[in-house]
Amino acid sequence: MATMTLYPDDERLAGGERTAFNLYIISSVALFVLMMLLGLTMRMSQATWLNVAPDLFYRILSMHGAGMVGTAALVTTAVMWFFLRKYVTLHLWAFVSNYVLFMIGAVCIIVAIFIDGYGGLWTFLYPLPVHAMGLWTPNAAALFMAGYLFIGVGSLLFYLDAAAGIIRKFGNLGRALGLQWLFGGSIDPNHPKTVVASTMVIIANTLGILAGAVVLVMSLVNIFFPEMALNALVAKNLIYWFGHMYINATIYMGVIAVYELLPRYSQKPYPISRPFLWSWAASCLFVIVVFPHHLLMDYAEPRWLLVMGQIVSWGAGFPVFLVTVYGALTNIYRSGMRWTMPSRLMILSVFGWAAGIVPAILDGTIRNNLVMHNTQWVPGHFHFYLLLGVLPMALALMFHVIGARANRPPNTGADRVGFPVYFIGGLIFVLAFLDAGHLSVARRMATHLPEWQFTDKVGSIGAMLVVLGMLYFAIRITSGLLKAPAGGSPRDSTANAAG
Repeated sequence: MATMTLYPDDERLAGGERTAFNLYIISSVALFVLMMLLGLTMRMSQATWLNVAPDLFYRILSMHGAGMVGTAALVTTAVMWFFLRKYVTLHLWAFVSNYVLFMIGAVCIIVAIFIDGYGGLWTFLYPLPVHAMGLWTPNAAALFMAGYLFIGVGSLLFYLDAAAGIIRKFGNLGRALGLQWLFGGSIDPNHPKTVVASTMVIIANTLGILAGAVVLVMSLVNIFFPEMALNALVAKNLIYWFGHMYINATIYMGVIAVYELLPRYSQKPYPISRPFLWSWAASCLFVIVVFPHHLLMDYAEPRWLLVMGQIVSWGAGFPVFLVTVYGALTNIYRSGMRWTMPSRLMILSVFGWAAGIVPAILDGTIRNNLVMHNTQWVPGHFHFYLLLGVLPMALALMFHVIGARANRPPNTGADRVGFPVYFIGGLIFVLAFLDAGHLSVARRMATHLPEWQFTDKVGSIGAMLVVLGMLYFAIRITSGLLKAPAGGSPRDSTANAAG
């Protein structure tokens, strides 16, 4: 069970751990601001408020897609590491190696896009990277893919180190996941939710990253030896298996912050339960096999694969989501919780995840998918649960840590302004996307018809507010992390968290 002490001693960072964590967080918030500025540029271009050439637009779109997903993975890896290290032995070299390889990969991707002109989007769908019609060279595509490989290898190193630590402590991954209690027995009330969630991520995302590594190596071989042709359908399945797993892992790593921090701020227990274990076990299976819902429009797919993707899509979003939302709401009910920045962000994250799932499930229904999947409904739903779900989970930890270093939860007047600016801007931004999808506005198009541009303008206004809010968060968090810790012992957790 998560501790009820607001700032426990086993979470305090010093030396190399503090330096590594600061690097992760400061790099992440800076990258988020930059990627959001790219997103704003695209929305303003579609709204005709900026003039961006189509070839540059698709390069920006490639950078924004790869950069946002990668940065979300980087920051939620820091969330998982921060809490998991309390329960199992993790090696700092693995955590640092992941950061170094991520940065090497990021440089490769940036060079491939902005110097060599790659514009084939994050999906690098075969055979587009080698048929660029003169817009970029095969070497640019190869460098982009090499960047992905560096990032994937870094993630695997971290997961393998985490898996080794979990196995040493709990015997095997199944016991860490709590499978021994699914059908009976007395559940250990001290079994950490962080370990359950981390184990699920390790199992599922390791498979996804390996699938991505296979298709990346195959694609690289094809670039330099074109006579070695690939099966386009197999390549697409592997790419979407990798992509779906990688972005979903960010949610499941990020929600660890809610499990760990919410009971401290509410000062109410948040116990582990059999439904909780069942939901994570089911989600571990579902998230591995649900990816074909991205491929419902591919008539060449085996029918059984599409049927599986359709059925699992209806169920995959609910188990962990339901137990998390129910647990969070019952935890804060009549708790008298004081609304500081970490608590606000945690509740926002649960809302963003819950609300973002609804349009995702609608799009995952094949009759809707036929008319909605190539519209802006899709960026609407994934921006919803990333911008208002995953990112607030990570931000909650960041504000909690700077609160720990000041010995009080952050809740300045500027915080109370920055939060609604980000929240309201995010709602406007994602609802503009969803409304455009409802109106059948096409996705991934650099130039929009005049009839489509109203939602582009509304979305641009929302994006401006999001950027302002995130810029404030980035400055506030960076300055808080770089300050020397306040002297004295932490104040009483009840005085800090409840009111």
